[in-house]
Order: sequence, then structure tokens, then C-alpha cells
Amino acid sequence: MVCAAVSALTIGTINSLEELTDEKITVTKNEEEAFLRCDIESTLKENSVLLMDAMVHVLEGITEEYGEEYVQIKFEEV
Repeated sequence: MVCAAVSALTIGTINSLEELTDEKITVTKNEEEAFLRCDIESTLKENSVLLMDAMVHVLEGITEEYGEEYVQIKFEEV
């Protein structure tokens, strides 16, 4: 259940970023390892920030509910 929720949320957010904004993003995924990385090439615009904030908010809720052994969120600014 946790995996399905996280997958639907993250893939839905990435699809929204690609289809509803003009952000330049690169997606790396490995389904066998349940790994997903989304690199954003520039500073996010306001509507993109809202999408990302909403995703993070829900992921943090899932982490609190089910524990860090199931969901780990890592942020990296470069």
C-alpha cells in the first residue's frame, strides 16, 4: 500500500511538472530498487513550487504514518 501511494504521488507530480509547466527536468528511475530521482535544471517557478510542496507534504505524512523504513526523502541542492 505504501509503495503504491508513493509511486502514484511521485509519478503524478513528475507528469504534472512535465505537462503543466515549462520546467526542464531529468528523471532517473530504477524500478527494481524502488528508486526515483528528479533533477530540475533551473529555479522552480511558483506553480511548480506548489506542486513540489504538495508532494513533499504528502510524502512526509506517509513517512510519519508508516515509518522511515518504508519512505526516505532526500533533498539535495546543487
